[in-house]
Amino acid sequence: MLSEFERSSTARVIPPARPRKLAKVPFVELADGRLQGVVSSGSAIERVYVSSVAAGTYAYACSTNNNRPCGGARGGFCNHIGALINESVLQYGAERVARYLRVDLADGEAGALAIHHAMGATRPSPADSKAAASVFSRFLRHLSYLELAATTAPLPEMQWFPPTRAVA
Repeated sequence: MLSEFERSSTARVIPPARPRKLAKVPFVELADGRLQGVVSSGSAIERVYVSSVAAGTYAYACSTNNNRPCGGARGGFCNHIGALINESVLQYGAERVARYLRVDLADGEAGALAIHHAMGATRPSPADSKAAASVFSRFLRHLSYLELAATTAPLPEMQWFPPTRAVA
């Protein structure tokens, strides 16, 4: 007998460590060796920033969805990256984010502020923002799935997954 997960065309989602508001940071992920996501602009509703921090080196990038560089990311993390770190801790938990980014926290330290300070102390350098297009594309794909009605019918673009067989 197939479980509910195996009968459904939707992927199982790991619940967030704590609830978070999606207005400021609608998309955050730990992927491709980076903490990356989309951060809303504080000044223009139609503008978003694609921000990322590389694991280990903490090289950072922040640009608009039109590939214009962030004015605040000069010589250190901008406010968009700070918001991304805060929301990633809410989504995944401080331990998981620190482990993924390879941040060494002192005993007793935890939370987004400790992660931000530990990475900032290494004087990270700006990175090339080549990943911005793929991150923004995944964000748009993520939004399109939210518009679909819940169903157990297969999704055509997911047909490349191998079929699962029930074990008797």
